[in-house]
Amino acid sequence: MNLQIKKMTIVTIMIALDVVLSPVFRIEGMAPMSSVMNIIAGVLLGPLYAVIMAIITGIIRMVVLGILPLALTGAVLGALGSAIFYKYGHNMYWAMFGEILGTGVVGSLLSYPVMVWYTGSQQGMYWFIYTPRFIGATLIGSVIAYFILVRLTKIYAFNHAQDMFLR
Repeated sequence: MNLQIKKMTIVTIMIALDVVLSPVFRIEGMAPMSSVMNIIAGVLLGPLYAVIMAIITGIIRMVVLGILPLALTGAVLGALGSAIFYKYGHNMYWAMFGEILGTGVVGSLLSYPVMVWYTGSQQGMYWFIYTPRFIGATLIGSVIAYFILVRLTKIYAFNHAQDMFLR
């Protein structure tokens, strides 16, 4: 099978899992499963494909599920942070840190101007309005991702797929 087709298949499966799991395992105002998927994507797919996964997932969640643009601001920066930190740190702890920094800090702060633009109002909003929820979701998601990745990294197929993306 063509390498590009294999990569697209894996990314498509990651998108499907993210779209299905994020609303199912949700805490009001938080999406920890999105963080789980971002961290796994960062470890498995690398920066380019992790960001593609996050963008497509965010768009699907916004269109199909009616979720606000926050589906993009947090997820894309978290996936990018997770993948970049994993690429240079070479372990899942760096990927977790990248997700916390990307989604929890940068994504939450970027969400404020996006939501002011989206709603057309600043009433009742301030710069750090999303930060506690985003950081909470990334911490919960990081713990879950840790336990999943400990198991996944012992599976040959996961390691083989990781080699396809990260060579």
